[in-house]
Amino acid sequence: MTLMRHAHKLQELIDRSKLVQPIRVAVVNAAQGVLLETLREAVDLGFVEPTLIGESKAICDLAALAGIRDAADRVMEAKSDTAAAAAGVTLVREGKVDVVMKGLIHTDTFMRPLLDAEHGLRLPGRRVSHAFLCDIPSYSKLLVITDAAINIGPDLNAKAQILQNAIDLCHMLGVENPNVAVLSAVETVNPAIPSTLDAASLTLMAQRGQITGAVVDGPLAFDNAISLRAAREKGITSAVAGHCDILLVPDLVSGNILAKNLEYLADAVAAGIVLGLSAPVVLNSRSESVPARLAALALAAHIHHRSAKIVGPKATPVEGTLQCAPQPESACCPLPR
Repeated sequence: MTLMRHAHKLQELIDRSKLVQPIRVAVVNAAQGVLLETLREAVDLGFVEPTLIGESKAICDLAALAGIRDAADRVMEAKSDTAAAAAGVTLVREGKVDVVMKGLIHTDTFMRPLLDAEHGLRLPGRRVSHAFLCDIPSYSKLLVITDAAINIGPDLNAKAQILQNAIDLCHMLGVENPNVAVLSAVETVNPAIPSTLDAASLTLMAQRGQITGAVVDGPLAFDNAISLRAAREKGITSAVAGHCDILLVPDLVSGNILAKNLEYLADAVAAGIVLGLSAPVVLNSRSESVPARLAALALAAHIHHRSAKIVGPKATPVEGTLQCAPQPESACCPLPR
């Protein structure tokens, strides 16, 4: 099985994943048909070795339907979603798996143990964020959209760290100096629209070396970020217009709507990944398709194998201050009390 015919850019990522050592994946609540179909395909391609966490009978019954013959040997029993998520974290901390993948479980329950300050997968001085790597038929290259799943209403400081995570991801994918559009509703600075102030600040921060490794411009509206023609029609001179590698959205709501619009109305395939933890975390919607899940696993494999080889630029004193900012759970992830 391959991805949809048009998603050739993500298909190339999957093809490269077949050439490296398989990643060991802890799948949290694996009792879902579409998820098990994805894992069977990934195992057949030879780049994933899954551990299926959850209620064993339910997993084995669905695995048989998906054509996974050795499911019983791969199952780790967990009686609840909370226990399954905690087991996934433990496996990473003990060095028994390389990647954690979300199954049939709510995001807040899945993320809570991963973000635990003492027993989770947090890295000192790093903000946790989410990115969609999107293959869009009408766009010439892969496009990163961030953050559409974890940071609800990030302030300027959080946006700087979210952006640096996305830039580092592009570097791992071989994009040496990605173009970043910081989105708002308009392309001019308007004090009545706070996201335009953040966008202008982030642009200047990149010019001053507080954000490194990318060309950053904003505020830009979506049309003139994606289309050079639209930018020219509006009289906008921008080095990134029409050539974006990363779209930094104002907040989770706008990012989530944008990514899902592209998936359901523009036939895009979006691979979701969590960045800033000690291991890659595959975070797709529970309704996601097999191609999107397979692409996310390939992305996780690429990050796992490349992360030890990538050495980022040294932090300046200002950058260090940004990356060591306090990270309360309520600012990182929609976790109910």
